[in-house]
Amino acid sequence: MDVRSGCVSEADVVEAWGRASGEDGIERFRYTMAGWGAGELHLRGDIVLAHDLLSQTSTHDLPAAVDVTAPVAVRGDSARRDRGPAPLRVGERPPESTLPATDRRIPSGFVPNLIGRIRAQLAGAETGYDDVPIDLSWCTPFQASLAATLRAVPWGEVVTYGELAALAGRPGAARAAGSFCAQNRFWLLVPCHRVVAADGIGGYGDAGTRLKRRLLALEGVEL
Repeated sequence: MDVRSGCVSEADVVEAWGRASGEDGIERFRYTMAGWGAGELHLRGDIVLAHDLLSQTSTHDLPAAVDVTAPVAVRGDSARRDRGPAPLRVGERPPESTLPATDRRIPSGFVPNLIGRIRAQLAGAETGYDDVPIDLSWCTPFQASLAATLRAVPWGEVVTYGELAALAGRPGAARAAGSFCAQNRFWLLVPCHRVVAADGIGGYGDAGTRLKRRLLALEGVEL
């Protein structure tokens, strides 16, 4: 399935997912991914604050499924300091200063559309997220450049940490690029699995290199 041009139905997108809202205006959506475990999206309005892989195994504490009836259009394709952002943990709220306080409602279909694209990628379909707005207000200019550069790395291609740093405007800052990737709070949306070491696979934060290899294998990259 080419997810750049088609539509998928609600049955293809949402099997079990739940939603929780906080007084801070942040919405949290948990969902399952067949064969991959569970993920969680944090949003304020139509801006993604974080996307986490909660578990690589099936979970039993997801909220009850909600009914999503509209077909989902699948779109998109293509792009703390240097130690990187602190990762969000389960149940932890993003900082209050992440975004200005605004009353922005999540557009109808935005979340199931995004979940559908994530699931399509994990099923092996070429997928992009360059049109998905993410919050980079916490970033230094170099970190924001790293994120933008990473989002432009095409499906099926990899760069080294040194190449990423150079493309982001700071040659020689491979270690800073690696730290940013290790603390990436936008799983898949900022595709750090496409960044490798000069002499091998490199790390993949707490998730481990097994998951990194599995993601790369979906794109035809064997390391």
